[in-house]
Amino acid sequence: MSTRETVSPPMTEVIVCTTCRPAGASREQRAAGDILFEAVQAAQAFAEAPDAQVRVRGMACLSSCSRACSVAFQAPGKYTYLFGDLQPDEETAAHVLACAAMHAAAADGNLLRNERPARLRSGILARLPPSLGAP
Repeated sequence: MSTRETVSPPMTEVIVCTTCRPAGASREQRAAGDILFEAVQAAQAFAEAPDAQVRVRGMACLSSCSRACSVAFQAPGKYTYLFGDLQPDEETAAHVLACAAMHAAAADGNLLRNERPARLRSGILARLPPSLGAP
């Protein structure tokens, strides 16, 4: 009798900068990045079929301050992407989760520009290659 081991693809993390503020935004108001983070969490929580291979987390400062709001997609063995200039609203949140699902489904995490959701076709700040791991 043979057994087959099922290997799950690596989890894609969506990292939303919670301290992002557009240039000139008042420090008295809630950070736009925090608003986007909450919108992404809500979109995932209320999705009809949330992607089990996508985890959302907030992080204070992704160092893309001049291009707020920013979001990164990363997973072991896959390309890492960083996007900026995003709007902190429900539509962007839905596009972020759709792009995260694409990243999770792609063997190498590559996200072709014309296949990405509209709000993530521009504003790319970085595309980093997968880590080579230990020497």
